[in-house]
Amino acid sequence: QVQLVESGGGLVQPGGSLGLSCAASGSIFSIYTMGWYRQAPGKQRELVAAITRGGSTNYADSVKGRFTISRDNAKNTVSLQMNSLKPEDTAVYYCNAVIRTLEDMRLAYGEHDYWGQGTQVTVSS
Repeated sequence: QVQLVESGGGLVQPGGSLGLSCAASGSIFSIYTMGWYRQAPGKQRELVAAITRGGSTNYADSVKGRFTISRDNAKNTVSLQMNSLKPEDTAVYYCNAVIRTLEDMRLAYGEHDYWGQGTQVTVSS
């Protein structure tokens, strides 16, 4: 079994900063891309930022220059530093990881998507 556990989030004023962290645990053989998605009320879930095992990053246009994604491969963690937050950044943020487990290796399966439980980020004065 694999678990993604998120921490961080909360309420912040416009222009403020918040950090999110996500730790993957369980019978992990390898973690490929890790990322953060968000879903605002009445909207579809969207990619915020992603990072490959090698450190290549991809950001949504709406957060470029304000958010920074990073990961620690040794600790199986991914973080998102959010600066200059805007009310439109308000959403539930989900950690995502593409993981191949030890069982996948044993059965010659490929990797699968795993999701965290989500953490609320509210930007409001």
